[in-house]
Parts: sequence; C-alpha cells; structure tokens
Amino acid sequence: MSHRPLIPWHVLSRTLLLERTYLRVREDRVRLGDGREIDDFCVVESPDWAAVLCLTDDERVPLVRQYRHGIGKVSWELPAGALEPGEEPLAGARRELLEETGFVATSWEPLLLASVDPARQASCAHFYFARGGHAAGAPTLDATEELETVLVGKAELLAMIDRGELLHGVHIAAILAAARRGLL
Repeated sequence: MSHRPLIPWHVLSRTLLLERTYLRVREDRVRLGDGREIDDFCVVESPDWAAVLCLTDDERVPLVRQYRHGIGKVSWELPAGALEPGEEPLAGARRELLEETGFVATSWEPLLLASVDPARQASCAHFYFARGGHAAGAPTLDATEELETVLVGKAELLAMIDRGELLHGVHIAAILAAARRGLL
C-alpha cells in the first residue's frame, strides 16, 4: 500500500479567542496543501495529562468515580490529571495516583500515548501501567475534586467497558491496550 505525501497546513494568522486557567481556544486562518484556505479553524489548547492503570498486589485496579459536567453524569475513570508546567508525564502519573487514590506502586511502564481529538485539540494523554499498587495514605484531593476510589477486579474492569459503564474513550483505549498485551 503506497501513500501520497500529505502537506501540513500553513498557518496564515492566529487569533486567541479565549484564555482560562487550563484552557485556550484559538482561531487559525490556514492554507491547505492544495492552496485552499480556511478562515476560522478553531483549536483547543490545554495541558497534556497523565493517567495510570494500576494493578494492586491483590490484582485489583483502583478506579475513581466523579461527576463530569461535560457529559452531566458520574464517570468511572483511571486516576488522571493535568500535568503541571514542566512536569514529566511519569511524575504526573505517580502524583495523580497518590493524590486521587492514596496509592503508590513499585514498578511503572509506559502504556499508551493518545490524543483525545487530534483534529481540534492540541493536548495528549500519557498512560502508564503500574504494578505492585498499595495504599500509602489517604487521598489528597484538589479543592474542586469530589471523587470516590473503588477497587475492581481485572475481569470486572473489562466487563464495565462491555456494559457501557466506563465512558471515557481514551481510558478505554488504555485498558484495552493493557489487556491486549496480557497485562490484565
């Protein structure tokens, strides 16, 4: 299978439309590879974030349950959060696991690098697989976080995807990648 070369779009101008603590929305005027132009292509910028699929010593996975206003529902998720400025993704994953669940782990490996929406969002999610997870203390949540940590078995985790209980698409991708590699 041969592929024709694709030409990156050329940014002719860029206008900042909105800037908040963890969010910027910009509007780009771009020229496509074939010369056509788009006057108002919007891109959402936010920090990269890290998440962890942690397997405890007794082969369970800590998940967090929290309300997500974007979908207006409670969501089951892996422990995750935005990277601090200059923070390495692995350090962010370790920090989020400890902050959200009170757990630490003995070994870590990269699992998945994913874009939530490569067409319109500029950030990536860095997923790690951790083994030897165990409680090290109580969670230390941010002021606006309200979540519950729940330990689930490996089979139950996969069944939650099948039943449509786990909705976060890139979290599902990371879990399925781990299962495909025989980590679950």
